[in-house]
Formats: sequence, C-alpha cells, structure tokens
Amino acid sequence: MRKLMLFFFINMISFFSVSSAETMRMQLIHRHSAEMAGNPKTQLQRLRELLHRDITRHSQKLTARRMAWERNVSSEMAMRSGADDGTAEYFVAIKVGTPAQKFLLIADTGSDLTWMNCNRERRRLAQQSTRRRRRRRRRVFHADRSSSFKSVPCSSDMCKIGLMNMFSLTQCPTPISPCAYDYSYTDGSSALGSFANETVTVGLTNGRKKRLHNILIGCTQSSKGQSLQVADGVMGLGYSNYSFTVQASRKFEHKFSYCLVDHLSPKNVSGHLTFGSTNKSFTHTMQFTDLILDVISPLYAVNIVGISLNDIILKIPFEVWDINGGGGTILDSGTSLTFLTLPAYQSVMTALKSSLLGFKKLDLNIGPLEYCFNSTGFNESVVPRLRFHFTGGARLEPPVKSYIIDAADGVKCLGFVSAAFPGTSVIGNIMQQNHLWEFNLAKRKLGFARSTCVN
Repeated sequence: MRKLMLFFFINMISFFSVSSAETMRMQLIHRHSAEMAGNPKTQLQRLRELLHRDITRHSQKLTARRMAWERNVSSEMAMRSGADDGTAEYFVAIKVGTPAQKFLLIADTGSDLTWMNCNRERRRLAQQSTRRRRRRRRRVFHADRSSSFKSVPCSSDMCKIGLMNMFSLTQCPTPISPCAYDYSYTDGSSALGSFANETVTVGLTNGRKKRLHNILIGCTQSSKGQSLQVADGVMGLGYSNYSFTVQASRKFEHKFSYCLVDHLSPKNVSGHLTFGSTNKSFTHTMQFTDLILDVISPLYAVNIVGISLNDIILKIPFEVWDINGGGGTILDSGTSLTFLTLPAYQSVMTALKSSLLGFKKLDLNIGPLEYCFNSTGFNESVVPRLRFHFTGGARLEPPVKSYIIDAADGVKCLGFVSAAFPGTSVIGNIMQQNHLWEFNLAKRKLGFARSTCVN
C-alpha cells in the first residue's frame, strides 16, 4: 500500500521558461487558500484532524514496511498552506493532455501514481462530471478530447511487470484493453482506473512553457476516501520508475526541490515545487547528507546519527536510526507532525518538558499529543534549541515554532508523536517548514537550507 502523503497540498500553478539548463517551477498552494475555500475550522479542530490522519498514515506505513522486510533553468510550482480549510495539505496545479486541461492535485511524496478524475466516454463523463462538480467542484479529465492520450495495453509487459508495484490488475478482457489499477493508500483511500501515457505541460522559470511527453498518468473512474475528495487527483512524488518525480526529473538534471511555508501563513503566501537546479543564492548555505532510495520504497529515507538539545547529544540507541536494523527515518511531506520511535521520543520529550515547568500543563484530549500547556507569557528563549544530526555532518535546526506548535489561542503543545520500536521515525512537514529541500536523485544526496520560501 502507498501512503497518501499530504497533510499538505500543492497547487501547481506553472510558470515556464527555457535555457541551457531548464528549471520547472510550480506553486504549492496551502489548503486554506482562496482556491480551496471550505468550511472554516478552529485551530484545535484542525490539529485533531491532522493527528487522526497522521496516526492512520503512520500505522499503515509501518505495516507496509514489515511486509517489505518479509518479502539551470528549471520548472517551479507554487505551494501554499491549507490550514484555514482544516488540513495540512498542499496542492499543485498541473496541465495534462493536448489541448491542455488544468487540474488541482494533492502533492504526495509518499505515493508514486499521478492521476486525475477521468472518464473515457463522453456520455458517462457528462453525467458524472456534472454530479461531481455539484458536490465538490472537482474537475474531470476528458480523455476523448486529448489527441495525446494513449492507453497502456493490459497485454503489455509494462502492465504485467513494470506496473505491478503500482497495483496493476491482472484482468485483461482483450489484448488492447486498458491496463487497469486499484491503487491503495495507507489511510484507507483508493483509486480505481486505468493507466495511460500523456503529455504534461509545465512552466519554466524563464516564463516559457515546456511539454513533457509520454508521462505515465492514471485515468481514475472512481475513488473513495475523504482525503481524496478535496482535489481533482494526486500527484505521486515518491521514488519509483514511473512516478512523476522520476519521469520529470530526467528532463531537469535529475533534481527536484520544495519549500513549505509556515502552515499558518496567510492565504496569499505560497511555497514552491521545483524541478531542476535551485536558486544559486543557497549554494553557500545548503548542507548535504545521504538520500536513501529503494529501501522503504517509494519513500525518501535519511540517515540520522543523533538529536541534540542546546548542543548536548541525547542518549538514544544507535538502533533507532539504523535503517537496516529495524529503525531508520523518512522525510515525509504528507505527515504533519514528527514521529519518533519510543527511545528517541522519551529522550526528547523529557528534556523539553523540563524547560516548560513554569507553565501550567493542560489536558486537551487531542489524542497522542502528550504535553500541552498554557502559553501565556511564553518566550522561545526558555526552550532548548533542537538539532537533528545527519551523516556527513549536516545539521537541521528547525525554528522553535516547528516543535512547540500552536494548538489554540493561549495553548501550545510539544509537536512530537510516539511511534513503536522497532519502527520508522518520520520528519513531518511542520518540522520541514521554512527550509528548502533539494533531492538529487542521480547523486542520492539530500540538501537543505533555511528559507522563507516566499517567491
């Protein structure tokens, strides 16, 4: 199963340009933006909802891993926070087909299939798209109106072998019938449809447009799960041969990056998703560590060697970070909070709680968040500075607001969730905020640097 990695959503609104080293950039739109208008929720309601999704996602991810053990111009898209609409998801706007049709997709680094709501037959499309627009204002891809739409035959080796890990089905009524899928996510959501190759139009940082041909997409006829009902589909940014990330990065130096603005940012503030080289202004500030691929596929894993508070390394067993020994850590833009397996969680929480004894502890009944407090008079200076230490000497020092998080007016919580050990720790998207993250797939390196993420 795949996890629906987005408690944040990306709205890829493309800018486009061409040069000797092309860069593609898309806007990451937070779920609370004007494009994603919905019923307003309080901050506490949003936090409870995030926790519910995080717990479901993380538990299913661990199950999937246990099963695995047993068996220079670039393109850029803008990203905005969706907090006001009740989730931590990001969306990206993308154009598919010839002529191009525009869709708003969930950006998910924890899955590898890019799909949109789709109907292959004109009459059925008219009936269902009207009904869906009335319910959720979701767009539907008109496959019959695209001259570049090419189904993947169910009799092909690509269907029977290449797409097996993307939940291709064995049914094949005729040799030329479309290759079908029943794609499952770890939060219990799923999408049912068929594979096709299509043309995707992207924007480049110099203002021009570029067409990416023969990109694998999913034409989804039906989907279930609340997390899938807020967008037109999903952009799978995980690592696999047919993910959008891998296919697009081949055209852009085998690199992609994203920058997530604060999840409580105003609606008009957005981050971005970029394919190709990052801004040269980060050259001297970016730190690098190893990027571990193909071990917890399609997820992106990293090697942590320790956690410190005020430069004091906490006593955490090495096994917690050993990806080959039942531990390990992934970077997940679809999980909001940060999960630490029990030995690491206990060490971090004990040290942080001791700095907050002057504030009244509160019982808010918000699931696995263990420690919340009355933040009247709170000042960040009382909290020790947290650092994650990676192989190669890289150190991530998130702002205090990324681990002492706002829960309601006058209320803050320690933003960590306990996970079972053996198991995987997760650096969630709130901990990643206000940093640029660059994934060099060819060199298998992860770079990061402080950034406001504002264009």
